[in-house]
Amino acid sequence: MDRVSESADVDNSSLLVGVQGPGPNGNVTALDGRGNVKWSIGNIISYQSVQTLDNGSVLTTFAAGGYQDCGRYQPPCKRTGVRIIEPNPRPEVVYEWSYPVRTRKDSEVHDAEMMPNGDVLVADMEWESIFTYDPETGERNWTWNASDHYEAPDDPTKVDWLHLNDADYIGDGRFLVSIRNENQLLIVERGEGVVEVINEDGDEDVLNQQHNPQWLGDGAVVVADSENHRVVELHRNETTGEWEEGWAVAKAGGVAFDWPRDADRLPNGNTLVTDSRNNRVVEIREDGSVVASYGVPSLPYEADRVPHGEVSGTAPQSIQPYGTERETDLGLLDRKIPILWMLLAGAREFVALPYWVSEIHVLVVAVALVLWIRGGHLLVRGGLGRKQ
Repeated sequence: MDRVSESADVDNSSLLVGVQGPGPNGNVTALDGRGNVKWSIGNIISYQSVQTLDNGSVLTTFAAGGYQDCGRYQPPCKRTGVRIIEPNPRPEVVYEWSYPVRTRKDSEVHDAEMMPNGDVLVADMEWESIFTYDPETGERNWTWNASDHYEAPDDPTKVDWLHLNDADYIGDGRFLVSIRNENQLLIVERGEGVVEVINEDGDEDVLNQQHNPQWLGDGAVVVADSENHRVVELHRNETTGEWEEGWAVAKAGGVAFDWPRDADRLPNGNTLVTDSRNNRVVEIREDGSVVASYGVPSLPYEADRVPHGEVSGTAPQSIQPYGTERETDLGLLDRKIPILWMLLAGAREFVALPYWVSEIHVLVVAVALVLWIRGGHLLVRGGLGRKQ
């Protein structure tokens, strides 16, 4: 892994990356300030969210197979949940809390975090809920079900219903929840349920299958707007109460984002972006210029600066919204070519490709393959003609 650019104002703290990976290549990797690997642990189906705890260990979510304890499912099965990794003297899993799922696809836990009171908050995609549990006993002590707000299917484990992929505690008994398939963010309050909806109409121009929103304080949130291939900051209009775009960036270092899935506002004012299908993590300034860029293993899901992590806007450290109306213009070569982009996106699910591989490369390979097949066909026909 290498840093491809750097600047004097780069944050030299280390970087922690949860890698979903194609195949059994999920891992958690820690990089130093220059992008060198400090430690890595993996070789399972996937790791997603990462959080450095006060004692230096790492809380992460995961999915893995080969389990015999499968509940209502037939063994061997897959389980998903929370692990704690102790990095020193060598990285090892020292804690696991998990539950069986029907399939790994669309059921794995994408996000969990340690709460201020010591409970663990989990975003559960199998049953489409958020809940907290006591890590000492493993017992749940509070649950909010999405079926309290949305009309549910008979069995949400059999369909990718909402794809609830993130939950953050934002203070005062409130949680910021990402409902990917509805293009919505919810503010859920204990004892009250949903008290606010961001993008109530599900407008794809506002949010399109987003991941990992970060609460910047009352009235502002920054989001990895994944299927719009950008990072966007939304602000609540004080007059109308509507949520509106305040800032957005769709490329960094001359490379258009491709399915970004995490965006964190750092204490130094920069934004850390996990650019998943480009296999990189970039730190950018408010004007979109690159402070640092790191090549990382295939399909990174989330990255945190250590020791900052994803600081909530309610934390003592002030995380300020930008509030400037800026949208990155994309050039013609940055635009997604639907069929070619789908082929490239599919390839990235199985093979780690450099971020600079584009739809143009796919087109060139396809044309070359057609010409090669056509040329071989003509040679065969020519040979048969000579024999006659």
